[in-house]
Amino acid sequence: METKYLVIGVVVAFIGLITLMFLSVKPAKGVDYTEFAQCLNEEGAVMYGAWWCGHCNDQKSEFGSSWKSFEANGGYIECSTQTRKQTQPCKDAGIKSYPTWRFADGTEQSGKLSYEYLSQKTGCSLP
Repeated sequence: METKYLVIGVVVAFIGLITLMFLSVKPAKGVDYTEFAQCLNEEGAVMYGAWWCGHCNDQKSEFGSSWKSFEANGGYIECSTQTRKQTQPCKDAGIKSYPTWRFADGTEQSGKLSYEYLSQKTGCSLP
């Protein structure tokens, strides 16, 4: 009898996890994030990443064309050489995983971050 409830619990948890994955907030297509990216720069947010990192590339692509201005203004630090060795600035910063975001308050968060999280950490308004 207890095994039955355990199996039911696992199935319910699995369904809940799948539901969360599909309901997670995705960036709106066609929205211009240029002002948001500029604000992130102004508020000192920096993303450390690697050219071969899938999560880094996903994070960059969500910004669309506004990523170029974010990167050009110092918001992105490339941590990998073409041979996948870590660059000195990232070694000096103690970066261990990609992407890693650092904020002006000295905190850091690893992984692909939502716009909502970035907005909360920096006070930047979403479009």
